[in-house]
Amino acid sequence: MLSHVIDVLADPIDGSPLSGVDQFSRLVSESGHSYDVARQGYVTLAAGKGLRYSGDDSDMIAARETFLSRGHFAPFVEAISHTVADVLDDAEVPEGAEPVIVEIGAGTGYYLSHVLDSIEGARGVGIDVSTPAAKLLSKCHPRVGAVVADAWARLPIQDSSVDAITVVFAPRNASEFARVLKPQGEVVVMTPNVGHLSELREPLGIIDVEKGKIDRMIAQASGHLVPVGEPETVEFVMNLDQASIATQIGMSPSARHIHPDILAERIATLPSSMAVTARATVTRFTKA
Repeated sequence: MLSHVIDVLADPIDGSPLSGVDQFSRLVSESGHSYDVARQGYVTLAAGKGLRYSGDDSDMIAARETFLSRGHFAPFVEAISHTVADVLDDAEVPEGAEPVIVEIGAGTGYYLSHVLDSIEGARGVGIDVSTPAAKLLSKCHPRVGAVVADAWARLPIQDSSVDAITVVFAPRNASEFARVLKPQGEVVVMTPNVGHLSELREPLGIIDVEKGKIDRMIAQASGHLVPVGEPETVEFVMNLDQASIATQIGMSPSARHIHPDILAERIATLPSSMAVTARATVTRFTKA
């Protein structure tokens, strides 16, 4: 609910604090700007002419919800949850502090809700540019506030107010992350690594993960964020049937580049069930 995180939200235009009025049907900033809360419980916080991108559409969000709900990425979820817990421990966040965790590109809130379940009293802000995602995100956990916003613009979050930021296969805005993090806060980034879904790439015509991705990410963040320790690889094998493969591809950028009919034909040529490798890297960053 937005009321749980209103103390960290900010006006996207000028960064001033927000408060809920009219039984939280609107958020109003100290400077007088007003933002309507949708009936589903999320709020769109965008400056100027609004959002430049629409993000994942309803079909992609439905595919993501279906795939993740089947638990195929459970080891990824555990890795994120455990790493965030380590971040809070290392920062010596006291019990009862109600730390704030922001997920960028939160989608349906699958990862964020699991993180909050694992950390007593933690509060979450899920940010995604997709309105279909926000409708599910707002309902994913009682301590989540769902916000539609552009991760590449100024984040609608107050300065030095966030204990941890998580980014799972989503955009990274290093300068903004550094601005909103508390002094001991960290960013936890999960990125796909070479070999991720390798068994599907040739038969389905999917481009592989680029080499050197982690090094480029670290270089791009320099001046704002610096890595903490060495990146850790999470790798496991999933047993996927054709329906699960369809939803996995359907929730990814590949869904925009392969015609649905062609994709369906290619999936139909695969075995009824097959072992598929999942491989990603978790990197922790702190403020430079």
